[in-house]
Amino acid sequence: MRIALFEPDIPQNAASIIRLAACLDIPVDIIEPCGFVFSDSGFRRAGLDYVERAEIVRHSSWAEFRTALSGRLVLLTTKATMPHTAFSFAASDTLLLGRESTGVPDFVHEAADARLRIPLKPGLRSLNVAQAGAMVLGEALRQIKGFPE
Repeated sequence: MRIALFEPDIPQNAASIIRLAACLDIPVDIIEPCGFVFSDSGFRRAGLDYVERAEIVRHSSWAEFRTALSGRLVLLTTKATMPHTAFSFAASDTLLLGRESTGVPDFVHEAADARLRIPLKPGLRSLNVAQAGAMVLGEALRQIKGFPE
């Protein structure tokens, strides 16, 4: 299981996801360009010392990430019809989170093997990307019995 961030643009959210991944022993793929300098003080402050403890792979582009990808690409998006709770996760899946400001472009949607949404109260648009990533990663790890011992 992996988690990937497509061109993240809010450093605190990226750092929160990296902290989550470090604590759960999940590698993180960062697909550049980022909307912030990776060593920003805000980024480091939000990630605390967990950033150094996480397995982070930075990809200079979408194409480079796709070349390195193995397993299914599972996109979390508000545009999906399938709820994440109805999906059967595999240990080789990569959960992909889009930009906080704009999500992902159409070519990324088309490349995904699965597109999932988190069911929300009607009339509300979306959760914070770090919260969404944590919810779905938790469900995925529960299904595959992948939490650290």
